[in-house]
Amino acid sequence: MSAASTASTASQLAIAIIGGGPAGLVLLLTLLKRGVPATLYEREPSADSRAHLGGMLDLEWDSGQRALRENGLEEVFKKSSRRDAEETRICGKDGRLIFHKVGADPTDDNLKDARPEIDRRVLRQIMLDALPDPDAVKWGHVLSGVRPLGDGKHELTFTNGFVTVTDLVVGADGANSRIRPLVSAASPLYYGVTGAELSVPPHVAALPENRDVSEAVGNGSCYVFQDGKTLVFQRNGDGRIRGYGWFRAPLEWSFPRDPAEVKKVLLEKFEGWAPWMRKFIQLGEEDAVYVRPLFYLPVGHRWPHTPGATLIGDAAHLMGPFAGAGANLAMRDGFDLGVVLSHVLTKGLVREEREAAIAAWEEDMCQRGERFAALTMKNFEIGFGPEAPQALVDAFQQAAAQH
Repeated sequence: MSAASTASTASQLAIAIIGGGPAGLVLLLTLLKRGVPATLYEREPSADSRAHLGGMLDLEWDSGQRALRENGLEEVFKKSSRRDAEETRICGKDGRLIFHKVGADPTDDNLKDARPEIDRRVLRQIMLDALPDPDAVKWGHVLSGVRPLGDGKHELTFTNGFVTVTDLVVGADGANSRIRPLVSAASPLYYGVTGAELSVPPHVAALPENRDVSEAVGNGSCYVFQDGKTLVFQRNGDGRIRGYGWFRAPLEWSFPRDPAEVKKVLLEKFEGWAPWMRKFIQLGEEDAVYVRPLFYLPVGHRWPHTPGATLIGDAAHLMGPFAGAGANLAMRDGFDLGVVLSHVLTKGLVREEREAAIAAWEEDMCQRGERFAALTMKNFEIGFGPEAPQALVDAFQQAAAQH
């Protein structure tokens, strides 16, 4: 079948992607690059919205990197990612370093066995810039309702009044997906851990009087686990230092509304921890304090295939950040589904065959998600367990040896 006839066949299929995170953007990019029209609906008002949010993502060769590589973005990824940010530090609450993996040589462009870091906002921008049709992203579209119409079709309604009918709707809309109820009754479960995100802007992090914080964090990530609590620090490409403080608390417990009071709570929770850690909390910008309770979907989450609807990314396999798997899984989901859809449309398969292909892909995705969800839960239990931080170092070294 020719490219022209492929495009003609694909144009008859209305594909809607809900959510413009890594999963949704990779899916859109993969489809458009292969001549398959699709539309992505994103709730944020523009590409510049919340550009200061988001930490670093370390992308693996066979998942996150592959999604970019197979869409012609290998070179731009090499230029935009940071090898020195692969540096990893682990210490206890006293600040004593007990594990240190130095970052890679920035000039080494062999990424096959590497996990280069890239800022989330930079990753989003390079994918947006690569879209053959930038107008395929509809900003400021908040989904308010979904109505099944039969035969795999769904009517989508948005808060701005826009209504559309789809042949396939893909939920890439994260933890609280509005599409998930179409295919699954599962709801996110609480880890029993809550916390907050703080950040220190580049100009503050670079001040001589804050050298202790900057040097302790290093060029990449620093993990501190002890006493059932954790502080995680990351250095963004612009020099900003981002941190997350998590601790056990019941679901009904909540932080104060005032950001200054949130910082006071964190200082109380991390009383007695190393001076530079508490200093970071004190330096955190009060207009950039975000509460971050942690949720997950049941390990092994899967669903009977529902015609005309599916899930990718956190909407399908939400998990905590304790295995560094979320973004890589999401990007692989988007790429693999895009390839499946372009293939069935190229072959001119009928609806039943298309749905069967999507169902087979879903099972493969769910099996892969289950493996990483189990690993994430294991690492969570180690990190918040009584033997941390040494048990975390042991697990890290064991995983590195197996790799």
